[in-house]
Amino acid sequence: MREARLILSDGTTFTGRSFGYETVTIGEVVFNTAMTGYPESLTDPSYAGQILVTTYPLIGNYGVPDTDIDGNGLPLFMESERIHPKALVVADYSETFSHWNAKESLASWLKREHIPAITGIDTRRLTKVLREHGVMMGRISLTPDLSPAGEAFDYLQDYGSVNWVEKVSCMEVIIYNKGAGKRVVLVDCGVKANIIRCLIRRGLEVVRVPWDYDFNRLEFDGLFLANGPGDPEQCSKTVEHIRAFLDNKTVRPCMGICLGNQLLARAAGAKTYKLKYGHRSHNQPVRRVGTTQCFITSQNHGYAVDDTTLPADWQPLFVNMNDGSNEGIRHKTNPWMSAQFHPEACSGPTDTEWMFDEFVKMLG
Repeated sequence: MREARLILSDGTTFTGRSFGYETVTIGEVVFNTAMTGYPESLTDPSYAGQILVTTYPLIGNYGVPDTDIDGNGLPLFMESERIHPKALVVADYSETFSHWNAKESLASWLKREHIPAITGIDTRRLTKVLREHGVMMGRISLTPDLSPAGEAFDYLQDYGSVNWVEKVSCMEVIIYNKGAGKRVVLVDCGVKANIIRCLIRRGLEVVRVPWDYDFNRLEFDGLFLANGPGDPEQCSKTVEHIRAFLDNKTVRPCMGICLGNQLLARAAGAKTYKLKYGHRSHNQPVRRVGTTQCFITSQNHGYAVDDTTLPADWQPLFVNMNDGSNEGIRHKTNPWMSAQFHPEACSGPTDTEWMFDEFVKMLG
């Protein structure tokens, strides 16, 4: 394997070996502590613009499943049609793989999609650097085209200054399960396929619209705000459309997930902020506010809602048990709610998938 380096914007350098596509790339370096689900994470649009570091050391041992499309036009096993992170960084890549539905190795998939990857670095040390300093920009370079540590970072854009949602949203309206049950408009800010699967399984017609589409001119029974990458401040057009929905005299149910939670909060009048290193894992504990109910959740976000800025007619719905950050909001009287975590989590856990059933009940 060819030698490769990850150079952080503060000059910290990690040296390993390339096992993906051989190219130079830059991105915001973030870490995920999940033990499984690397195909789902790699195809999650919320990782757009980022270099993904997996803290679980052994990656690639069960290969990659089929990347084909099902009868609904959704990926069979993935969360979208392509890989979204700029690169992948692991401690130990397994060249040998074994699984009942594996179709190819992780390395061959990464190469086919032109995604660089590094193995053989100390991801524990890297994660400690990110936890102490906070996420930062990084560059992957290859021998013999290595740049000195810290060089060429002056041209890097700040991750939050880019509208990543615009880059991953659909370009036109797509309808799933046409003519079935209640009609739900899904605002695609970078939606994971399993969110659409969960809605289809519950007998709903799903109208998927681009992030900046004015959905208020459509006829529909409920609104669903999807997940997505980047800073919610970049989605002012989406927030304007959500605010118009909330101000409409005809009250209809609304549910948001991840970025959808942040956009709903901003439309209501609250503020959002960037977390030091975000929540990216399968084991984040959240508590339902006002109860002793605690759920283990899957999460992938770098921004959060400041629930102290919520208007008087809104209140927190969930709170993170680790750092006390907001994990969801709801309106006190109207059928509007959201979760910062992923109730549809694939590859799990599914402890909170009941939220989709609550949304269906609100549709009547």
